[in-house]
Amino acid sequence: MSKPSERQEKQEQEEEATAEAEEQSDDSSEDEAAGDTEMDFLRSLFSSALGLGSAEKVLDELSLDGVARYINSGKCKNIICMVGAGISTSAGIPDFRSPDTGLYANLQKYNLPYPEAIFQIDYFKKHPEPFFALARELYPGQFKPTICHYFIKMLKDKGLLRRCYTQVGGERACCCTHRNANYFKFLCSCWGVSVQNIDTLERVAGLEGEDLIEAHGTFHTSHCVSFCCRKEYHLDWMKEKIFSDTIPKCEKCSSLVKPDIVFFGENLPAHFFTSMKSDFPRCDLLIVMGTSLQVQPFAGLVSRVSKSCPRLLINMEKAGEADPMLGLLGFGGGMDFDSDKAYRDVAHISTCDDGCLALADLLGWKAELEELVKNEHTRIDSQDRKEKAGESKGAAAKGDPASAEPKPKAEE
Repeated sequence: MSKPSERQEKQEQEEEATAEAEEQSDDSSEDEAAGDTEMDFLRSLFSSALGLGSAEKVLDELSLDGVARYINSGKCKNIICMVGAGISTSAGIPDFRSPDTGLYANLQKYNLPYPEAIFQIDYFKKHPEPFFALARELYPGQFKPTICHYFIKMLKDKGLLRRCYTQVGGERACCCTHRNANYFKFLCSCWGVSVQNIDTLERVAGLEGEDLIEAHGTFHTSHCVSFCCRKEYHLDWMKEKIFSDTIPKCEKCSSLVKPDIVFFGENLPAHFFTSMKSDFPRCDLLIVMGTSLQVQPFAGLVSRVSKSCPRLLINMEKAGEADPMLGLLGFGGGMDFDSDKAYRDVAHISTCDDGCLALADLLGWKAELEELVKNEHTRIDSQDRKEKAGESKGAAAKGDPASAEPKPKAEE
């Protein structure tokens, strides 16, 4: 009887060792990124103090028209989009921070020790039931990508998109130090959108894995939580488990399977840091949409482009602005829309869809964009009808009394 227990103990020790090694690897990536940010700050400080590295003014006007003329000039070939949950609200995905339907306000029914637990990795591993019950409750119908999603797809089709960075969820950098209720409500909103956007609207719109850096993870894939296994599962498999009221277990080792969204207590994906280092120095136009730029390290990405790179914000309010004191000293990577020294940042205050339509109009793409949205929404509706018809036939074939046709009464 002792041998099996010894083998089990040895396996647990190996898993712990592997986990520690992976954590150190991810931590080193984050530490390197933090070190790079500090170096960027020091370079900016010294170049400002010594009058070195003056930035080139690229836009002829700090307006949407100026951005459109720059794109049409042919000099802009590596656009990066940074997008938050705000680009999906017009798709019908609700704002989970609202008082009546707020996710944060409704977590008490899951009998959690504290609200954060439902998205905390250690709690999830011991008690996965509340998370999957929430996922089942919030799982959407068929949402359609928005005008904004298809505008990003058009940038790809025209060979202008380098990458799209999405922000949905929370991150390890904040998980252990922030217990502030307002901050957690913000993260709940992001996770609520993540669950509702389980079909990843960017992918539905036509962006592929290589086009996307989902900074805070995705429901598109899931993995076994065992570090000795890490078997990958796809969306259809996870969806079937969620709706069969079954806790997803690995088919290879029977460990728990978790969607690849970033929980409290987890690192951001390693490819976030590697892609960030290669993408942003090459960026020649940064478009930021539907995010308040309040959560690090995502928010800090705006400072990683070159000093001459124009930055366009399309949002309902200004965001990501530089600290006023740093601005007076002439350095800092935050946005500067209004000061006398502003030379590259443009704020277009509107919904993301309206802003993208306005920019598309100035680019001469509006009719093409509207046609794309119309055709794709028609295709999605048609596909949805076929799937529902197939489900009805399947239920009838299984003898589901709710879907089976009523039998005629026998003649007396």
